[in-house]
Amino acid sequence: MSGARFAVVIEDDPDIRGLIAEVLMQAGFSVRTASSGVEGVALVQETAPTVTTLDVSMPGIDGFETARRIRETSTTYLVMITARSEEVDVLQGLQAGADDYITKPFRPRELRARIDAMLRRPRQLGAEADGEGEWIERPGLRMNRATRAVLVDGGDPALTRSEFDILLELLVARGRVLSKAALSQAIRPAGSEDWVSEQDERAIEVHVANLRRKLGESAAAPRWIETVRGVGYRETGA
Repeated sequence: MSGARFAVVIEDDPDIRGLIAEVLMQAGFSVRTASSGVEGVALVQETAPTVTTLDVSMPGIDGFETARRIRETSTTYLVMITARSEEVDVLQGLQAGADDYITKPFRPRELRARIDAMLRRPRQLGAEADGEGEWIERPGLRMNRATRAVLVDGGDPALTRSEFDILLELLVARGRVLSKAALSQAIRPAGSEDWVSEQDERAIEVHVANLRRKLGESAAAPRWIETVRGVGYRETGA
């Protein structure tokens, strides 16, 4: 079954589940819903959705474990929508593979704006897109702006939207140091507020740590991303 315009909503509250589904249908998706993490993982595997939303507090496996299981097989855009707003919860969600984290109560227009921003950045695997669009090349690394493809030593790691955007911003900057605040603003949907909190900056640290892991590099011996202590990040050796 094609997942080009499918979305999955994983939420145990029927009212909120219906509201999210309505927002997604207005965005042009065919929507399937699930009330538990186990059911949601199965739906993602069945429909290969472009976008998946999930709650954190659910019966059975929680949203963090659900996200990890989804990430084992899917590159769906993953948005956590939850009442749990503590920094540790946000960071745990990002570490589990979420692209975005929205706290309840949320505004339907904000959710729609974030989804629209994701759709403007379509994700494809590198092997499918070779030769298309503009490639940015570094030793061992290739990125395609148009198709959102990434090739690392011939492999194609499954980067989240935020991870791709952070890496692209650093390569385009060509050695210029980018602060965590600047990177946070760069990956936000158009029209979002400019103010950056400590939590936003901490989220960038988590995204960069996940990105490094997928690229197969470490902060101690970086190939592409160098930490500038107290400031931010820059491309290594540019």
